[in-house]
Amino acid sequence: MKTIPRLAVLSALCLPLAGCFGGLKALKVTDFTEQRVTDLNLTKKVAGKRDFIFFSTTKMGVFLDGNIQGLITDYQGNPVEGVTVKVVSDSQARRGTDGGDPFAELAGENTSGAINFSFSPGLTDSMGLYKIHFSVPMTDNIVDMRGKLVYNPGWDQQKINLGKAYEPQIKETPFRLYYNMDSGFLAFAEGVRRMTVEPVGEGRGRMQALPGAKAPMPVQPVGKAPVAGTPGEPAGAAGQAEEDLFKGFDFGQ
Repeated sequence: MKTIPRLAVLSALCLPLAGCFGGLKALKVTDFTEQRVTDLNLTKKVAGKRDFIFFSTTKMGVFLDGNIQGLITDYQGNPVEGVTVKVVSDSQARRGTDGGDPFAELAGENTSGAINFSFSPGLTDSMGLYKIHFSVPMTDNIVDMRGKLVYNPGWDQQKINLGKAYEPQIKETPFRLYYNMDSGFLAFAEGVRRMTVEPVGEGRGRMQALPGAKAPMPVQPVGKAPVAGTPGEPAGAAGQAEEDLFKGFDFGQ
């Protein structure tokens, strides 16, 4: 009979704790990222530690988890596997315009320990797709952070060590991730993007040739004879090859 009052006391003590780890609002998402940000969910994690005179307590915070995904190809549109993409968060974005820390309220006063932005590096698969898992804290039900995507960092050192590497044509791009839990508004803006164009046309016409570089020519497989008329083939090479084909036969002699 004594176990019943004990269970009642334990249940009463556990009810406030249950509110700390459960009861999160249903995640509402109005996606304006065109599937650039996916797999969103909310979690509660330790945001800091409060130190008192005789004891200390932990401070919990709400974090937004998800994935930033993208696609990497070569100039011909073929997916490239094994390219690393990393996120570097802007530490200055954590501070407001007045110089204060917007996460101070989340962590609380007399709190030790920093609130970190967590980003796992992404690696492209056989389809050229990469996913970067992130976990960022929310303040006032809002996520608003800035950073930059760094494409295949250390490619130059890899080229020196291995003799080959994928050099990114765009080394890094700035971005801004915004989410409002009340409205469900989700946005991912990726700064100024560089677009490549190629000059085309033959002859001078009514004006001089357009400036600019041509796209790189596709690499010929090793040991494969060049096709007649391909760029870089000497004039008359195809005819010479045909002539050499019949040189071994003594026709008319």
